[in-house]
Parts: sequence; C-alpha cells; structure tokens
Amino acid sequence: MSPMNSASPVNPPLLEARDLVKQFPVRHGLTRRLAGRVRAVDGVSLRVDAGETLGLVGESGCGKSTVARLLTRLIEPTSGTICVAGRELSSLSEQLMRPVRRDLQMIFQDPFSSLNPRQTVRQILTAPYRYQGLTPDEPVEQLLERVGLRPEHAARYPYEFSGGQAQRIGIARALALRPRLVVCDEPVTALDVRVQAQILNLLKDLQQEYGLAYVFIAHDLGAVRQISTRVAVMYLGTVVETADRDTLYGRAAHPYTHALLSAVPLPDPDTERTRERIVLHGDLPSPLAPPSGCPFRTRCPKAADRCAAERPALHAIAAGHEVACHYPEPLTRPCAAPVAEERTS
Repeated sequence: MSPMNSASPVNPPLLEARDLVKQFPVRHGLTRRLAGRVRAVDGVSLRVDAGETLGLVGESGCGKSTVARLLTRLIEPTSGTICVAGRELSSLSEQLMRPVRRDLQMIFQDPFSSLNPRQTVRQILTAPYRYQGLTPDEPVEQLLERVGLRPEHAARYPYEFSGGQAQRIGIARALALRPRLVVCDEPVTALDVRVQAQILNLLKDLQQEYGLAYVFIAHDLGAVRQISTRVAVMYLGTVVETADRDTLYGRAAHPYTHALLSAVPLPDPDTERTRERIVLHGDLPSPLAPPSGCPFRTRCPKAADRCAAERPALHAIAAGHEVACHYPEPLTRPCAAPVAEERTS
C-alpha cells in the first residue's frame, strides 16, 4: 500500500511525492570517467495534508536534506513525481514555478549561509516580493514582530544577529508570501537547547495563525515529537516506517525505529538506567554501493536470508501505520517514549 493512498480523493494532499529517486554521478581521474552513482534518495513517497506537520527523521547521511531540496525543486529528481496542490512540478519551467513558490517555501539549517550578508534585513525580506513582481502586503516591521524581532532590526545586517535571531529572519522570509507549505530542513540543529525550544514554539504558533503545513526534517527525535503530526523514518535513502506521532513513538514496528527511540534520553533517571538500549553495530552503508535486499539488514539484529534476497516494500500493518520490514516488531511491544512535550518561553 502506498503512503498516499489513505488521502481522500475529495481532499487531495497538499504535497504528494511518489517514488522519488536522486542519484549523483561520481567521476574519477583527469578524464572524469563515471565511476558510479550515489543513490542519495531511492524511491521515497510522502504525503502532507493541509495544516499538518510531517516529521522526517534519520541518521546523518540518510538523504533527508536531499529530499527537502527535491520537494522544493532546488535540485531535480532523477525520477519520480512531486505534486503541490494537485499540480505536478517536474515539467514546469522556472517561470511557471514562480506562482508555485508562493505556496512552497523553505527554512534552511544554517541561517547565516542562507542570508545575503550584503543585504539588510529589509532587503532580504522584500526580495521574495521583488522576485514575484508583487507589492508587500504588510510592512517589514510588522513581519519582524510576528517572529519575535524588533522593528529597528530591519536596518541591520545578518552578521549583527545571534544564530537564533538569524533563524527568525529566515522564518520571516519564508512567511513573507504567505505560503501554504514550508519545508524546514533541520531548522534548530545549529541552535542551543533553549533557543531550539523557542523556535519550535514559534513554528507551532505560526502554524496555528496561518494554517501552515510543514515538512520538518531533523535527527532530534524529541524536537520531531514536539512539532509533528505524523512521522516518517528514513534509512539509506528510503522510508522504512511512517505513522502518526503517538503510534510511532509508542508502538514502532521497524527495528531501526526502535534503535533510534532507545537512544533518546528519558527525564526519569531511574527509568533511564534500567530501560533496554539497542546498540546498532557497524556503520551506515555507503549509498554508492547499498546492500542487496533490505538496506538495513547489515545492522539489523533480526536479519535473515530473505532480507538479503528481497527488498521489503512499505506496506500497511495497521490503519495509517506502514513499515518496510519482513519481520516487524509486534505492535504490542511498547517503545521507550522520548522527553514529553514542553513549551519554553
């Protein structure tokens, strides 16, 4: 069963990606001969409905950021389709993409590298309007106040701000055109813990105010739990499990998801000392030469001969819960839940 099939035809998903593949050529020598292809994304399908947040988690190098750039068409897929509000993007020219970009924006991991150091904040926040040939529908000062900055910050340059303040500028720029969907590529990874909580709270408040949908990418499972409606787990360029937040954190089925959850610290020290911790042996395989069959089999404690011979398809094991595993964990087995949701002022 495809992860998009549960969407009602009456209410189609805001974002629908089917079988996305992205391969990067690897060339060697002076002749730049083709030595192979890195399979950064290998058959990813995702769905995001209006007003919801899809969390995308996994280890570094699993392809999360590549998916973010594919969804926003910053890079082109090798194959697969991406539809936003029912409109397929791969065939659109840059000129035809302009109106689509009003509905589809992105927040980057490193705010300083995404902000032009030679422009003031006012110039940065009015750039989306200039690109679209539009007149700003609200003053820059008002937009800054909505993300927790002061009006006088409009005349400053990015280097004059802290990391958290610079990320708020990036959020303000993403909101300038009133998008319907924002792809957040690890927006809190480079920030300290308290600022992370403030940015997460800001994103949730803006979602409620504007009815935004998010694709929230992170490797911090605590942050993903705080903001997400549904969660998809990636491993080596593929989605291995997807479910609503409470189901995935309480009754995960894929062995890899169990291992990720077991690494999240718990607030109760007694429970933390006595709970089961799953240690994965070996390194993440190279996407240049992924293993046959199941991509997780080289590190999976449950791997069998079938796992090497046959790649498991993402299939439903319960309503809204899909897993790509030949031998999933029983749904009655509880998972250790990460830190509970909190709001920090």
